[in-house]
Amino acid sequence: MTIIFRRIYTVLQLFITSIIVINASAQTASEPIDLRVDLILNADKVWKNGFEVDKSLAQAAKENDVYQTARIASAKPWFSWVMNGGKKSTFQTAYQILVASSPAKLGSGIGDMWNSGKVNSDRQLGIAYNGKQLAPNTVYYWQVKIWDNKGLPSENSKQSTFLTDSILKPYQTPHTPLVKTVQQPLHENHLDNGNTFYDFGKDAFGQLAFLIHSDGEKDTLLVHVGEATDNKGHVERKPRGVVRYQLLKIPLKKGENYYHPIFKVSRLSTGPRSILMPAYIGEVMPFRYVEIEQPNVDIKVVKAERYAVNYVFDDTASEFESSDTILNKVWDLCKHTMKATSFTGLYIDGDRERTPYEADALINQLSQYASDAEYNMAKRSLDYLVFHATWPTEWSLQNPLIAWNDYLYSGDIRTVKKLYEDLKPKTLLSLARADGLVSASLGKQDSSFAKSLHLINFDGKAAIRDIVDWPQKGGVGLSPDALGETDGFVFTDYNSVVNAFHYASLVCMKKLALALNKKSDVDFYEQKAAQAKQSFQHIFIDSISGLVKDGEGTLHSSLHANMMALAFGLVPQQNISKVLSFIQSRGMACSVYGAQFLLDALYDANDADYGLKLLTSTDKRSWYNMIRTGSTMTTEAWDTEYKGNQDWNHAWGSAPANIIVEKLMGVMPLSPAFGNIQIKPRAGKLKHASLKLATLRGSVNVAFENEDQSFYLETYLPPNTKGIIYLPRKNASDLLYRNGKRIVALHDNDFWLVKDVSAGKDIWQVKYMQKRSFQNEATKE
Repeated sequence: MTIIFRRIYTVLQLFITSIIVINASAQTASEPIDLRVDLILNADKVWKNGFEVDKSLAQAAKENDVYQTARIASAKPWFSWVMNGGKKSTFQTAYQILVASSPAKLGSGIGDMWNSGKVNSDRQLGIAYNGKQLAPNTVYYWQVKIWDNKGLPSENSKQSTFLTDSILKPYQTPHTPLVKTVQQPLHENHLDNGNTFYDFGKDAFGQLAFLIHSDGEKDTLLVHVGEATDNKGHVERKPRGVVRYQLLKIPLKKGENYYHPIFKVSRLSTGPRSILMPAYIGEVMPFRYVEIEQPNVDIKVVKAERYAVNYVFDDTASEFESSDTILNKVWDLCKHTMKATSFTGLYIDGDRERTPYEADALINQLSQYASDAEYNMAKRSLDYLVFHATWPTEWSLQNPLIAWNDYLYSGDIRTVKKLYEDLKPKTLLSLARADGLVSASLGKQDSSFAKSLHLINFDGKAAIRDIVDWPQKGGVGLSPDALGETDGFVFTDYNSVVNAFHYASLVCMKKLALALNKKSDVDFYEQKAAQAKQSFQHIFIDSISGLVKDGEGTLHSSLHANMMALAFGLVPQQNISKVLSFIQSRGMACSVYGAQFLLDALYDANDADYGLKLLTSTDKRSWYNMIRTGSTMTTEAWDTEYKGNQDWNHAWGSAPANIIVEKLMGVMPLSPAFGNIQIKPRAGKLKHASLKLATLRGSVNVAFENEDQSFYLETYLPPNTKGIIYLPRKNASDLLYRNGKRIVALHDNDFWLVKDVSAGKDIWQVKYMQKRSFQNEATKE
């Protein structure tokens, strides 16, 4: 083992140690941990105005106007847990759940509400309550024990509690309250004009609190608050775009007092489509910097604090580190964005409008999953968006994609089941012509169509329109001849980007129908998807160049037409190399939103070198440029130059978070909730990297060391899972090793493939040898 690999081995050991508790006793399995009710991990916690307090749920239930908790509205909630332990090939064989009406009864082993008995099953997720009828506004106590594959029982888990809602329903997605975190400035200094300057390190949506001593009774403190600084180090008073700034005027009282100034609200961010802040939190503003004008000698600022507001977020759930410092900074930028922009509890478009949009939600969802094992925000956002449609044609088509991701990552089909009939119109099949292609511009949109989409006078219009990317030519805040972000896309009635999304939506609806056991719908969507794909390739692919055209009736090929088709599997195999060459020739000729699909396309086509080049680029159209301009969250556009009213807190720019996890490190669920896990690293020129990814079954750990003559990979799959491991292949003479022993594997294009890898840790190595013949090449392990 090389020195480098010993280093990466040590790093992974630390990762694994952080999630494994090996029971010293050989007579019991490790007790289950991370108990959840309807996917809520913090159902037993209590908050007051955003701050966690030491109160029981029973106490909080008596004063629900004072305290905030998660409330379970499902009449038969689902239970889940993580199987603890790190031994190789560990899996669960049985479980027993107890639900009680008091902690004393549960402590005595009495499940007076439900005792499941010993159930022989490996299920650890989605176990539906099956006991006495639950009452509203009531606290219940539960625990679980399990048996492992050696027949050993665990101790009972720690007791967990949940509080039911005032009205119980067949199913409703629960959520935790928004939370506040008290933060101190990372830096404090005095500016050249005598003003005091505070830097909180990163931008966050929050509020300010000051402890101020004043000898007078009529003093006023002037405070500048903002996201940016000017070239002299002061808070920027006139920032570009919709980068935020406010001047606060705080009347002071005599003596030492706390002050909580209230931010003014923006008209756009509190409009009819905006998600408003709850009363128990109050108004927030994104800011990093605070500058206090030099007070007179009678005033002293004793303390300045920020109350950062966000949805519950586990900062340690997912971690990534690599040999590329820019890539590490981009990861941190995107991960922080996931936390900071969760401040409403739903996926929104940023601070300017605070409005949910489907395209924002799709990218936000994937990057949320890459950052934390939290799945109910996506469910609630989908539920909201299905009934509050927005105007772009492609946005409607993304609802089934969000729904499929929801089921694939959470394993919980209930949101999809509830929304299934309303998801069907989102495929836009009612706008299809005989060959299966759809168009939103041929007069087929009537009132019944708008009603089926739940589209009601968005921006004064009850009709969808093609968008391709945003902004388009002459976008908001730009000159009329500004090129926009569509790479010169030629709009026609039948648009290749729209129809790529249409095809993808049909594929997802087929998968959802299969999950819901709706066989006739499976057959229907399979046929419609096959027809759409055949027509797409016939109409939109140029027979001479092999490229994808923007639409029917034009010969123009844009980046968008080609990257979307490649991302969704619509480019014939024989055309992929031509399409990849064209994509590379266009550079980053798309928006931060479009970059999601560009990177998906590149990595899925195994062009990892170019994918890494874009992720680590320092050009103006790059994530590094967001950092360089001063933002600590992903921005709405590559630069204000490309969108005049852009903000500095837009999660639709966070594609690298999910691309790093799913494509570069190659960790994806192959079955719902990571029961079967794919690990397929596409390192490109990256020398080494390590990842910890939280899932509902526990953490997945991956690390690689990429050398000229070899590739080292260490993997850890949590208990009760299995996986498929891909290793890079250079030629047939590669030598493969697993835990130091020589193996053979399947040949899958540019990879070696090992199936049915059991839970636990494995160390893999590929030694690249000179080409020579091996009789047993590509045989099964």
